[in-house]
Amino acid sequence: MSEFQPAAWLVFLLAGAVIVLAAGIVKGAMGVGMGMLAVPMLSLFVPPAQAIGLMVVPVLWSNVVQTIERGSPIYSVKRFRWLIVSQLLSVVLTVRLTSSLSADQMNVMFACAILVSVLLMATRPNVRIAPRHETAASVLAGITAGVMGGVSSLTSPVLITYLMALNLKREEFIGSISVIYLFGSVFMYSAMIWYGRFGAFELLVSCATVLPMLLGLALGKKIRYRLSETRFRALLLAFLTVLATVLLFK
Repeated sequence: MSEFQPAAWLVFLLAGAVIVLAAGIVKGAMGVGMGMLAVPMLSLFVPPAQAIGLMVVPVLWSNVVQTIERGSPIYSVKRFRWLIVSQLLSVVLTVRLTSSLSADQMNVMFACAILVSVLLMATRPNVRIAPRHETAASVLAGITAGVMGGVSSLTSPVLITYLMALNLKREEFIGSISVIYLFGSVFMYSAMIWYGRFGAFELLVSCATVLPMLLGLALGKKIRYRLSETRFRALLLAFLTVLATVLLFK
């Protein structure tokens, strides 16, 4: 980014604002999709590690907002504590193990993570998890999401698939995944900063993306309140299908 000419900077800032606005709308409408949409799109302009860094502030802020709005964070932490803990450990370990890789090697791993996300979203495994299996499934989902997050920051495909398998209602789904995202993002970004995946420059630019994120979040919430439970789940599946297609061509 430091080598950009003024015209290139203008194009990047405008494109970045539109991308974050669109990601905010999706996040507000469905409770998910901020990083999953924005990071791959931003990586069209900058290296993946910088794209991840540019989304730190809007991702954290949006998850704090939704965690407060949806209520019952204590319930979500208690129910999904094994997922949160296993995700925390696996994401820190993954970032540590990949910290010595070159930029080219990280790009390859990022591309592999994208392909795994595409496969998971395109197939949309239609499974249901019985209450007696929830603890084991939580640990498995947490470890998988942590590995994906440590490489690409894209934990959403795994977490969405897992929570949909629990057949949660719309508001419970959004409240739960916001809490999981919040805990996971804090440790994921902290590990990435500690091991030099990105730095202060990306964090500073990330602060400038808060305004379009908040605008998109507000617009998205207006859309969500008009959706029934059935339409919400249908729209969520449609979003995953469209995003899988976009990521595949990316």
